Parts: sequence; C-alpha cells; structure tokens
Amino acid sequence: MPVNSFENYPMTWKPVIDRTVKPLYLSLANHLEQDIINGSILPGTKLPPYRELADFLDINVSTVSKAFKVCLLKGLLSATVGSGTFVSFDALSNAYLLGDGRPKNLIEMGATIPEPSSYEPLMLQLKNMVNEPELEKWFSYSRPGDLIWHKDAAVKLMRKGGYITDVETILFANGGQNAITAILFGLCQHGDKIGTDPHTYSGLKTTAGMMGIQLVPIKHKDGEMDGDALIYACKNENLKGIYLIPDYQNPTTHRITLERRKELARIAREFNIFIIEDATYHLMCEKPVQVVASFAPEQTIYIASLSKTIAPSLRLAYVSVPKQYKKQLSNALYNMNISVSPLMAELAARMIVSNQIDTIIESHRKNTIYRNYLVNYYLSKYDCHGENTCIFRWLKLPPNILGTDFETMALEKGVQVFAAERFTVGNSIPEKAVRLSICAPETVEELEKGLKILQQLLYSLH
Repeated sequence: MPVNSFENYPMTWKPVIDRTVKPLYLSLANHLEQDIINGSILPGTKLPPYRELADFLDINVSTVSKAFKVCLLKGLLSATVGSGTFVSFDALSNAYLLGDGRPKNLIEMGATIPEPSSYEPLMLQLKNMVNEPELEKWFSYSRPGDLIWHKDAAVKLMRKGGYITDVETILFANGGQNAITAILFGLCQHGDKIGTDPHTYSGLKTTAGMMGIQLVPIKHKDGEMDGDALIYACKNENLKGIYLIPDYQNPTTHRITLERRKELARIAREFNIFIIEDATYHLMCEKPVQVVASFAPEQTIYIASLSKTIAPSLRLAYVSVPKQYKKQLSNALYNMNISVSPLMAELAARMIVSNQIDTIIESHRKNTIYRNYLVNYYLSKYDCHGENTCIFRWLKLPPNILGTDFETMALEKGVQVFAAERFTVGNSIPEKAVRLSICAPETVEELEKGLKILQQLLYSLH
C-alpha cells in the first residue's frame, strides 16, 4: 500500500493505470504518451521522482523506470542527472520538415536549399558525360578504379575546406543525412546518448528518435556549446559522442570560435568520445575557421556533403573516418546503401578536380549575399541572425508570440517558415524564433514577396 495518501500532495502527474494490461510498464508508458499528446501534461513539466510515483501507484520502482525509459527513447521525455525527468519541449513538434500536402502557391522559406540560379556548370558537365560513348558504365556498379579516383576528389574537396586527410579515411554516403544515420547505426546502440546543441538539425532528431538514441542538450555559453557543460555531460550522462555543425549551425546560424573548437576537441580526446563534424555549410564561409577535426583527427568523423553548397539533387557526401571507427561505419554504409550512384559520384568528382565547383560556390555566395541584403532591408527593425553567405536566417520574435504560433500564422499568409520548437532538444526551452530559408524561393521576386508578408506579420504583433 502507498505510504502517503497523496490527497494534498503536489504531484504533477497522477495517472490511473489499467492493471489488466500487461506488461504493466507499457500500460504506464502508453498512459504517459497519451497524456502528453492530449495536453494533460504540458511540455517542460517536471514529472514525479520514480519512487514517489511508484508509491502513488503502489507498483515497483523498476516498473516506473522502464515506462519512463520507453518514453525517453521516443523523445517524449528528457532526463538530466541531478535535475529530474521532464516532458520534452519538442515532444509534439513535427521534426519532419519536408511534408506532403503543401498549399498551392506557397512561398517556401522552410527547407534549406541553395539558390537555384548557379547550376549551369553542373548541367554542362552532366551533358558532356551523357554524350560520352561509354555512357552505360555510369548505370552499373562502381568499379575499383573509379573509387580511387573519386576518393582523390573527396580529399581535394576537404582540403578546400581546410581539412588535410588522405584517401585511406574516405567513405561515401548518399548525402549528409544518410551519413549521419550510418554513423549512429554503426557506432551506437539502442539507448546510447549523443550530446548536441539545445537547438539542432532536425534530421539528427528524427534519426535518433527512430533508432532509440537519446539526444542530450549541452548548454551554451556565448551562443556556442560550453566546454564545462560538455565535461559535466561526459561525466554524468555517459555520452557516446557529440554532434556539431561548427559553421552556420542549423538552425541558429552561429559559428563556433577557434578557441571553442580547440576546447571541444580536447574534451572529446580526454573522455574518448567521437565527434560528428557536419561541415555542410563550411564551404559557403568567406572566412573559414580551422575545422574541429584538425584538432582531434582520431576522434572526429568529418562529413563534407554537396547538397547545400552545390545542388540538392547531388545526393553525395564524403566521410573522413578515423581508423578506430572505419570498419563499423563501412559496414553500416554497405548495409544501408550497397553503393552510391556511380553517375553522381563521377559527376561530383569531375566538378571538384576541374575546379568548376569553385565557380558554383562563388556564384552561390554572390547570389546569397544579395538575398541576405534583401532580408536585412525588409527585416531591418528585427533581430535576424545570420551572415551574408548563410543560406538561412534565425529570426527572433517579439516576446508575446511563440515560434509555433508564428509558423502557423505565416503559413496562413502563404509563407512556410520553421519554428524553433522543431529543432529543440530534450528539456531545452525553445527560443521564440523561426528559421527562414532565404535561398529556397526560386526567384528573388518570390523571396521579396515572402519577406514583405513576414514584415507585415511582425508589424501586426507589436
């Protein structure tokens, strides 16, 4: 029998469970999930301690622990040593950013894609390949000799970003998202923990949720991951690794300083955790900062993908992998991919080795700078973070509006933006902000139209 009556006890959650449903921990977990979905328990709510809830329900503490574990791995809860268990702020947010059923004539400012007017060199190279006499070879499996040549191109691309590596480290993936999924699949097990920013790339969230990997938000200092907070998480959360986007962090646009990169690398070496360095936006930076991998090459898996800097349909990522992780990751990629497209791999390699990739990136930068000029013009009265060569911006909202509410209001006006809640990890409090993808609109005129709508919407909120 319960020790306490709990009639006047400040329990934040007092469930009534069906004891006929077995196993009992799943009954409790399902009850908790439904209460979160229907709004009976709000995001950010601190749940009762295991022992108190077990006493209230007159069940074993292990039953409560197992039920909470189920919900933790679904991303519904977030637990921090010393602080307790909370309902995640992102428990109900839709982390899948490219959904179906979009309204007609919608101005897309949600998905992060490069502006579309710089693809001509890519199309010309593809036409040349199609006209070659041995065209059919690009529609078969890759040949061993091709892989060497493609790896040389990968090494050259990484050197453009300031990372010196060799062909022995290189693996191929079908895009950055595919690479991240393979890393988690190859190096982690169900229930492992990965540290990340309090707001992070939604693709990491969906993959981690699907695989039962818990994301642990590492607190920020001066807008970037704090070294002391990472040390605390390594000691108390048993982190397996961390995920970083050092340049133009998605969604906040922040760039990690050189000193903080060195510090995070040192901590990873000290605690023997791996680093996933997502260099998706690195080549768009006009003033590159030394990559994290250069300070911890034995700990860092470096991903150089092409969809954001070249073209979305070029589904190819080069992954530089330290020797200690290469076998597991190679097996994971093989089981997931079998192989990348020889056509896309050859096209990318030719663009890199011929230096035509530099022309495309420079064109993307130039056009992105102009688009950012328009953002600065129309949203000059508002706090809108992001550098001139970043393809998205982080718009801080007035204090009287949530990101989710603004996203809904913008969608009703015909503009798609993404609220901070979509990117929030665990029990982190979502910023009152939205991410604007400024290069997603096909034309500058369409971007201007979208910015005018957002400007009027923001004005109406004051």
